[in-house]
Amino acid sequence: MYALLITQFLRSKTVILAFGIVLVLGVLSISTGKQFLNQKQVAVEKTIAHQKKHLETQLSFHKDDIGLLSYYIKFSFINPVRPLAGISIGQSDVNSHIQSVGIVALEGQKHNTDLVNPMRLQVGNLDFSFLIIFLFPLVIIALTFNLLSEEEEIGTWKMITIHAKSTFRFLLLKLSMRLLFVFGVMILLFLAAKIILDIPFTGDFMAMCILSSCYILFWFALCLFVVFLRKSSNTNAIVLLASWLVLVVFLPVLVNNYITNSYPIGEAYTMAIKQRDAYHEKWDTDKIATYEKFYAHYPHLRKYGMETEGFNWVWYYAMQQLGDDDSKEEREAMYAKIKKRELLSRKIARFFPPLKVQLSMNDIAKTSLTQHVDFLDATTKFHEKIRLDLYPKVFEKQDPSSIAWEKYQPEFFKPTNEFSLGKSIVPMLLIVVLLVGFSVFRNLKYFS
Repeated sequence: MYALLITQFLRSKTVILAFGIVLVLGVLSISTGKQFLNQKQVAVEKTIAHQKKHLETQLSFHKDDIGLLSYYIKFSFINPVRPLAGISIGQSDVNSHIQSVGIVALEGQKHNTDLVNPMRLQVGNLDFSFLIIFLFPLVIIALTFNLLSEEEEIGTWKMITIHAKSTFRFLLLKLSMRLLFVFGVMILLFLAAKIILDIPFTGDFMAMCILSSCYILFWFALCLFVVFLRKSSNTNAIVLLASWLVLVVFLPVLVNNYITNSYPIGEAYTMAIKQRDAYHEKWDTDKIATYEKFYAHYPHLRKYGMETEGFNWVWYYAMQQLGDDDSKEEREAMYAKIKKRELLSRKIARFFPPLKVQLSMNDIAKTSLTQHVDFLDATTKFHEKIRLDLYPKVFEKQDPSSIAWEKYQPEFFKPTNEFSLGKSIVPMLLIVVLLVGFSVFRNLKYFS
């Protein structure tokens, strides 16, 4: 009988249709990830090549004035995109992963983004994480909503209770066939993604596979819970689809609105205005006051004096720096609120597996908003290192030809790995155990 059930399952039009849809969309999602990675890799290669050419060009134009040369030169700081980003693109399609900054005021340079087709951003990316989070639950629902009710509605359940050794074992077999089918398709797509996206077999890749597996188990547990309520097939389908809409669509939107209203980021606008005003007003401010503030920030540069007559590069770069200093409070407040948003979303996501999986995949792939804020903070440190290296050369009016410009190569951001797989999957597995346990316990008499 069991061999017949397996044959019947594999010949089902629903199974064939589900396999076809998942396979086609899986290939498209992996292709989207590959295209995204290629685009970012090309950008990095061009940036490395461009910086060398850029330095040579500016040296030829401003070979007699180190101050003017330093004004025009840009230095690149790169956040390398990992292969896992091809699985979970997150927000890295809208956040720039390359910062090309000069030694003038930084805040206005930080938020320059890549040129990306706005229509594509509006539609969004069909990455592999989207497939796991949105499509796989629908496939599971389609395969399991009538697991028990179909047998009762076509009149075969009484025959099964008579001939089968255990009705519960019979239902477990039917469920296991569906579970193995879904896991088989998911593993097949993960292997394809690993090969096509050139993902190394690391702990992060395994963490993403385990996280996806736990998410699949959650949806099977939820379907089992609804099926064991012993309602009609139509009722089961409606309840499960409503659950999908609530968990995958409605709740993330609700949570996002709640978090946005809890931590409004008005500092973003204030910071931009204050940074620009702080710089521009220095043209009309007493130069001594500008010098004093600048030297209070960098006491070791006080030896370059306070020349007040005419234009000089010490005063010019001082007022550039003070534009960033005067907006520092707003910048730190904005970044702190962004991180509070992420922290609150993670706390809420513990009770909602779809949201938890999305945030966790972004964390593993290093494509989350928090990771981008860390990159911007690292850009600030990179910018300061370059400035403090060039300030003495500019203030002492060194000959540009005497400086070893070849040492100024693009630098790469090294993100920290703070992802904890245990914290991500334990709450989800607990929900699975509760759903399965309650379903089985409630129906012990029915299957005895």
